[in-house]
Amino acid sequence: MLDYFVNKLMIVVGSVRPGRAGLPVAEWVREHATASSDFEIDFVDLAELALPFMDEPNHPAKRQYTKPHTLAWSERVDAADAFIFVTPEYNHSYAPALANAIDFLSQEWWRKPVGFVSYGGVSAGSRGVSSIEPVLTTVGLVKAGANVEIPFIGTRVVDGAFEPNEKESAILGKLLAELSTLAGALTPLR
Repeated sequence: MLDYFVNKLMIVVGSVRPGRAGLPVAEWVREHATASSDFEIDFVDLAELALPFMDEPNHPAKRQYTKPHTLAWSERVDAADAFIFVTPEYNHSYAPALANAIDFLSQEWWRKPVGFVSYGGVSAGSRGVSSIEPVLTTVGLVKAGANVEIPFIGTRVVDGAFEPNEKESAILGKLLAELSTLAGALTPLR
């Protein structure tokens, strides 16, 4: 009989702006992921995490952290088996808070799968995801093929809750399944 392994999935809210749509979208993602028995969830709101801007004296590749916030962030990321970044597109690029959170660390990301739930206007955040791909490659994250892209986000959050359509829900299901498979496959490579 095979033992059943539950992956630890970190869901990261990539925007820190007041009134951001990312929080209700991320709560929808968490609800879906929690319904799956494949994951234990670590929900990270970067606004609450409040990492300062790159204040470590040593390069993250050395993993010689000196600040309590970096040590705590390192421990959380190290414990994760997979990630979903819920992120907006800012000026045809990615959210600076998300970039900062990624750049704080190095080895902790290595050979772990990542998926995206992006949102924005007509492009649905796709340009932001595309522009962050070189960063993912550099730190060793492995991008999933399925991505949830939410257009016209300003019309999709009603009374503080995101209202997904069937297509977005179906793609999120595919993304979660893919992350579970990739997490298991990549574990021996870390």
